[in-house]
Amino acid sequence: MNEKDKNKQKKLAIGNYAVARGAFEAGVTVSSAYPGTPSTEITEFLAKYAEVTAEWSPNEKVAAEVGIGAAVAGARAIVAMKHVGLNVAADPIFTASYTGVNGGLVIAVADDPGVHSSQNEQDSRYYALSAKIPMLEPSDSQEALDFTRLAFDLSERYDTPVFIRMTTRVAHSQSFITEGERQDIPLKPYEKNADKYVMMPAGARARRIAVEERTLALQKDVDAFSINRAELNNTDLGIVCAGGVYQYVKEAAPDASVFKVGSVYPLPLGAVAEFSRRVKRLIVVEELDGFIENALKAAGIACEGKNLISPTGELNAGKVRAALFNAAVPAPSATVGRPPVLCPGCPHRGMFAVINKLRLNVFGDIGCYTLGAMPPLNALDTVICMGASIGMAIGAEKARGREFAKKSLAVIGDSTFVHSGITGLIDAVYNNLNTKILIVDNSTTGMTGHQPHPGTGRTIYDEPTYKLDFADVARACGVKNIAVVNALDIKAAEAEIKRQLSLDGVSLIIAKEPCALLGKQKRPPFAVTSGCKNCKACVRIGCPAIVNRPDAPVIDAALCSGCGLCARVCPFKAIAGEGV
Repeated sequence: MNEKDKNKQKKLAIGNYAVARGAFEAGVTVSSAYPGTPSTEITEFLAKYAEVTAEWSPNEKVAAEVGIGAAVAGARAIVAMKHVGLNVAADPIFTASYTGVNGGLVIAVADDPGVHSSQNEQDSRYYALSAKIPMLEPSDSQEALDFTRLAFDLSERYDTPVFIRMTTRVAHSQSFITEGERQDIPLKPYEKNADKYVMMPAGARARRIAVEERTLALQKDVDAFSINRAELNNTDLGIVCAGGVYQYVKEAAPDASVFKVGSVYPLPLGAVAEFSRRVKRLIVVEELDGFIENALKAAGIACEGKNLISPTGELNAGKVRAALFNAAVPAPSATVGRPPVLCPGCPHRGMFAVINKLRLNVFGDIGCYTLGAMPPLNALDTVICMGASIGMAIGAEKARGREFAKKSLAVIGDSTFVHSGITGLIDAVYNNLNTKILIVDNSTTGMTGHQPHPGTGRTIYDEPTYKLDFADVARACGVKNIAVVNALDIKAAEAEIKRQLSLDGVSLIIAKEPCALLGKQKRPPFAVTSGCKNCKACVRIGCPAIVNRPDAPVIDAALCSGCGLCARVCPFKAIAGEGV
């Protein structure tokens, strides 16, 4: 069998792989992203192709700017992010709608209905509407591949960035794909064109008109796009849907007529209007907001939608069936809930034990350490968005005074500090504040799967590079009070935190210890000895390896990573093991 035939075999693939494969086949040259579930794997897969130059950017704004720059320079580029990352990247993306592209530019954004791994539900379709950027939404892995290839063609044909909207289920579910060959797409010439790419007011006014002309052309053409299709069956009920919801609809209502939307912006209003005339009742089934429903109603197309289906949470076939046919919603399975917890050996746990003990006011951030808000640690008071911990600590100090700051901490991870914490640090110094900041540095971007960042000294290809030194960064920003502590040496860490809280001015404490899952040799497990007084001090650190039994805690040797934190907090020295 020759190589070409092998490439045409069907294979199971998650949706994110399919997006990456579609970009590869479309001849993409540059891939940039900041990792964020459920979008992370797109860039990880693209980095495996020698023909693609990939990077983990410090944040989504930089990732978008890299992609825009590559497109202006004549290359096909793809930028990937999760829905909340799109908020960070919105500034350059909105203006890129005005400038248009040279090489094709695709922005893959993954929404998270049901809030599986995010701090909010967000409907990114409104970004397409507001920025006037086309958005395609695949319903399975094959469409993810095909729609991504199409998106690059549309980008260059209509001189615009194009969104690919994924959702958690489509991004991470497996279905069959057929892979094709990579297109040989040469770089387009780089040409100076200030009228097109320099967005000062005079140029922006002219490009605003170009955006409207492009939108009208897309609206005129979209009805004929093959990704939008009517499937006529029983005409008593017609359903309009898109993306992964299409799979639920086909399972819940196999006999209904369905209009499957592939282009959620602009919507194929003419084609949907024709479909509506052929069915007796039209219902829009969509997750989150009534985006499609509202657009249809605005166009004069009578339909139902959010009067039947909740605007919150993730749908499934059972929920869709219940909404369409007034059927009972299936009862949830009687499984025991398992909320996420910090891993055994997590270096953040010791810092949170200290924070809890000191009864501090704690402004938290996004990352593994967000789980420090969970019992029994109960160590975080707030979590809003990437980098917000420092800004919120600043705001609280301005509201309540410098003495409040001496009993408060902003807690942020190493990757998040690079992402959007440095500017907060600069703000605190610039405004002569008393803000106290703790970087819990586990040498990776942990919660999304151990991607490197500028503070790790490794690239996406695991190649060595300059390792950002957070203490040096702080000194350059004007911070005078800087301390580096071992995150597992909680006595020394507690003493240093107390000292920094007593000092005047901005303080930065860097608690260093690599993530327990970073491939290092597992240390021998610890064990509770006969000297245990059942005081539960070890239980209060919340390690999953410690089983809280009535007579005395025991340590599950299969889970214990050998970090020794439990032995360090035991007041009776009743936990034995190596290295403590």
